[in-house]
Amino acid sequence: MVTEETPIVETDSKPQQQASFSVVYSCLRCGTQVSQSELSRLPEIKCICGFRVFNKLRPPIVKTVKAF
Repeated sequence: MVTEETPIVETDSKPQQQASFSVVYSCLRCGTQVSQSELSRLPEIKCICGFRVFNKLRPPIVKTVKAF
């Protein structure tokens, strides 16, 4: 019995990449900056000082929207 192999055709020459952006959080008590990947590795979301409240640091980009 002869089996035919289906040819593999690539539609895009570039490998698809997921949008990777780093999110940085800051502790409200001591101000320590922690990345999202570091927080996900820990068993609980807690700063080194013991505080559990974080602020998400935003990029310094100002968006302007035209009014109609």
